Amino acid sequence: MQVKKSQLDAAAKQGVLSDNQVEQLWLFLKDQNKDLPSFQMTHILYYLGGMIAIGAMSLFMTLGWENFGGFGLFAICVVYAVLGITLTELLLRRYQLAIPAGILATLVVVLVPLAVYGLQSALGYWDSYTHYRDYHRFIDWRWMIMELATLAIGVFMVYRYRLPFLVMPVAVTLWYMSMDLTPMMLEIFGWFERDGYYRSYWELKQTISLWFGLWMIAVAFIVDIKNKTHKDFAFWLYLGGVLTFWGALSSMSSDSELNKFLYCCINLAMILVGATLARRVFVIFGGFGVAFYLGHLSYNVFKDSMLFPFALTLIGLFIIGIGIYWQRHEKQINNCLQQFLPNSLRELIINRNN
Repeated sequence: MQVKKSQLDAAAKQGVLSDNQVEQLWLFLKDQNKDLPSFQMTHILYYLGGMIAIGAMSLFMTLGWENFGGFGLFAICVVYAVLGITLTELLLRRYQLAIPAGILATLVVVLVPLAVYGLQSALGYWDSYTHYRDYHRFIDWRWMIMELATLAIGVFMVYRYRLPFLVMPVAVTLWYMSMDLTPMMLEIFGWFERDGYYRSYWELKQTISLWFGLWMIAVAFIVDIKNKTHKDFAFWLYLGGVLTFWGALSSMSSDSELNKFLYCCINLAMILVGATLARRVFVIFGGFGVAFYLGHLSYNVFKDSMLFPFALTLIGLFIIGIGIYWQRHEKQINNCLQQFLPNSLRELIINRNN
């Protein structure tokens, strides 16, 4: 629940709080939430500057940097990393500014693949046709060493500083790995077909991404349960996992209407999970999936039907009715449902919804 200053002022007008209590409570809440990302100018400037700095060392890297040579790239990364860690320590220890500190610490993690690439290039690992900017553009199993090193440093930095934004490069790296695993497996085992299951490279890629995404979601869920602080360490893992899982699931083609209906059911389940755990990413992508399925029904299955729009309207009104009933009996329904949940999951839901 988000509290606004206007709500506290309204409470003062109704005599619930005094004007002095409103000011003291508002200052207390602002201090408590100063390290939580929000849509205010200082935070916008923090993340805009961080996005530019991180992008400069990753997505927007130019080919001109190749002229520094492998050892040159490695040396630049080390200097940047030392500076980033020094500023992170300064902002955390002296000024207690967790958000900019987290952005600078994240920049250090983002430098890891470039540093490893530079070292590999100096040792002759890469040919003259491969450039660092390709790391963010093309799928290649040879990136795995860079990704594993980034994961190791990323996990260490999260453990060292306990800053949620540091999970972002870890989640992105896991997403990259889910794509690079496919050519690695094909390189190791060859282009194969086992019992007719993997009929193409694309199907193998979809299958790996699907299960990798589910694994990331499971890891995020465990992190969510184990986390006893107000900091959200699971957000980026949930986002990466849902993107990987849902993207693979939605790209799978099927001529079976039953499979398409099951796809809709999975997306409805995602909406339910998202509402239960208070995780919007599940709800958003689940909503997209349901919309895709309804679009399929409208443009293909019932394209000549006059009754289909009326049926959808009735279904929509029925769902709204369920929402109204749920709101009027929310406490009783939640208490009943939570009796069947493990204690750890029950505590997580209570903390998320209060």
